[in-house]
Amino acid sequence: MSSNGASPAQRSDNGTVPAGERNPRARQRALAIGVVAGRPGDDIELAELAELLRTAGVATAGTMVQQREQPDPDRYFGRGKLKELAAEIKRCDANLVVCDDELLPRQERNLEAELGVPVLDRTAVILDIFADHAHSASGKLQVELAQLEYNLARMRGLWTHLERLGAGIGTRGPGESQIETDRRLARDRIAALRRELRGVERSRETMRKERSRSAVPTVALAGYTNAGKSTLLNAITGAGVGVGDRLFHTLDPTTRSFEHDGRRYLLTDTVGFIRKLPHQLVDAFKATLEETTLADLILHVVDASEPPASRAVAMGAVDEVLAEIGAGDTPRLVVFNKVDLLDDEERQRLLVGRRGIVGVSAVTGEGIDELLDAIEEAFAATLEPMDLLIPYEQGASLSELHAIAGDLDREDGPDGVRVQAKVPRALVHRFEAYATR
Repeated sequence: MSSNGASPAQRSDNGTVPAGERNPRARQRALAIGVVAGRPGDDIELAELAELLRTAGVATAGTMVQQREQPDPDRYFGRGKLKELAAEIKRCDANLVVCDDELLPRQERNLEAELGVPVLDRTAVILDIFADHAHSASGKLQVELAQLEYNLARMRGLWTHLERLGAGIGTRGPGESQIETDRRLARDRIAALRRELRGVERSRETMRKERSRSAVPTVALAGYTNAGKSTLLNAITGAGVGVGDRLFHTLDPTTRSFEHDGRRYLLTDTVGFIRKLPHQLVDAFKATLEETTLADLILHVVDASEPPASRAVAMGAVDEVLAEIGAGDTPRLVVFNKVDLLDDEERQRLLVGRRGIVGVSAVTGEGIDELLDAIEEAFAATLEPMDLLIPYEQGASLSELHAIAGDLDREDGPDGVRVQAKVPRALVHRFEAYATR
C-alpha cells in the first residue's frame, strides 16, 4: 500500500520493510474485531472479514465483538473491552488486529499504543487485495489512487520519524517539514493519477460509442464478490477468463459477445461488490463501474449456496452499490448461481413461483439455456416489429439491419428485399424510410 509496495501489516514503525520480513503474510495471525449495535446476544458477521483475510494470506486467530451503538471515537472499543482484547491477543497468540470498520487515524494510533501490535481496518485489507490482484495498467492506476487517498490522512502515523524541518534548497519549501513535503508529493501524485485515469476513461468512452452505434444489447454481470460471475461469463461466452476461489479475483472489466436465437449480445464482467465497499474504491474504480451503469440489463448474480441471512446481506450490499453508482433503476434479472449445491427442497423454496429469477450452475451448465431465454425476453419488450422493403442497391442498410436485428424473415422481390424484423425502438428511425406500413 505504500510506495514501496508493502502493506501496512508488513511495515515496521519507521515505514520500511525490515530485512528478512519481505513475505511475512504466512506468519500473520489476526484477531478480527467489530462493533455491533443491538440487543445483547446479537452477533456480527465477521465471516466476510475472515474471508478477506484469507484472500490476503492472513490466518484468523479469533474474533471479538463489542455491543454498542457507535464505536468509541478515540479507541473504537471501550476501555474495559480493550483490556479483554489485550488478554485475548495473548491467549490466541495473535500478532495483528483487524477491525471490521474503517478506522479514524487517531483510533488506529490509539489502538496500536494500547495493544502493542499492528492494527489494520477492513479498508486496508481490501486495498492490499486489490493491489495484489490488479494486472492491467488502468487497474494498477486505480488501486494506487485509492491507496494514496487512504494513506494521505494517515501519513502522520506512518512518517513520524521524518517530522523535522528540512533545509534542502530546491527540494522543499523554507521551513517545510518532511511530513508536509510527503503530503504535497502525495497530492501531486494523486492529481497526476486522476489525469491519467481521465485518459483511460476517454478511451473507454470511445469504445462504448462504437458499441452503441452497433446497437448490440449490452448485459452487465453484477454481484457480490466470489458469487461466480467470471465462471458465468465463461459458461455463456466461452471467454476463458481466469477464475479463483477468492474475493476480488476480477478487477478489470471483461466484455465478450454471444449469440442467442440469431441475436448478438455483449456481456461484461466487472469488479465484485462487498459489504462496506470503501468509498475510495468506488471513486477510483468509477470508470470500471460505469460499465454497469451503461448496460441495458444487469444480471444480479447471487451465490445460492450461501445461508439465507448471508445471502440477504450480500443482495442488500449489491443493491446499495448499484444505487450509489447510478444504476439503481437499470432493468435487472436475479440469477441464483451454484444451484447444483442445493437439495430439492432448497431449490423449491428459492426458485419456484418467483418471477424475474433464474437458477443456474455456471460450473455444470444447468439453467444456462433458461437464462439466455430470460435475457431475450427482457429485451423483447424494447423491440419494435417492422415490415420493410429495402432496395437491392441499399445493401449496406440490409447488413446493418441484420447486425441489429439478428435473423431476418426475408423474401427477395423484383424491387428489393422484403423484411420482417424486430428493431430496438431507439433505432427505428434509421429504417423508417423503408417501412411499407
